Amino acid sequence: MNDTESPREREPSAALLAELMLRAGLRLVVAESCTGGWLAKVVTDLAGSSAWLDRGFVTYSNAAKQEMLGVRAETLAARGAVSEAVVAEMAMGALSRSQAQVAVAISGVAGPGGGSPEKPVGTVCLAWAWPKGRVETRRFHFDGDRDDVRRCSVQAAIDGLVERLGDLV
Repeated sequence: MNDTESPREREPSAALLAELMLRAGLRLVVAESCTGGWLAKVVTDLAGSSAWLDRGFVTYSNAAKQEMLGVRAETLAARGAVSEAVVAEMAMGALSRSQAQVAVAISGVAGPGGGSPEKPVGTVCLAWAWPKGRVETRRFHFDGDRDDVRRCSVQAAIDGLVERLGDLV
């Protein structure tokens, strides 16, 4: 978010993402935890998104992350669900279980509870993955209530995809 607008004033937009995905001829898969499908909803709000969105996984529980995306129990135990290591495994698992060439994964502490001194409410980890094992991760901290944290997470996922796709097309 920039300094002049609050999370509530900036609604996630996927229009530029759609344009870049179509121009590159790529398909996207999303793996979401704390956003509960919000990213997939924003993407599918666009008519024609079926041309570039392959599928989405909502893996809120650790068991779902393991069963649906192949996240290793060892990674969850050592790092916790809100970690760059886990979102990297989520993104790679989503790629391997889809027809997509690009993946984004989100896991975080949206609040109001669930935070810790190491991972306070508003901590969110994202990963962007490409074929052949290329994964980039980033940890964020977003202020605000549960909706603000989730909205900012979706926007950061889209912004990260646009930034990385911009280098390809």
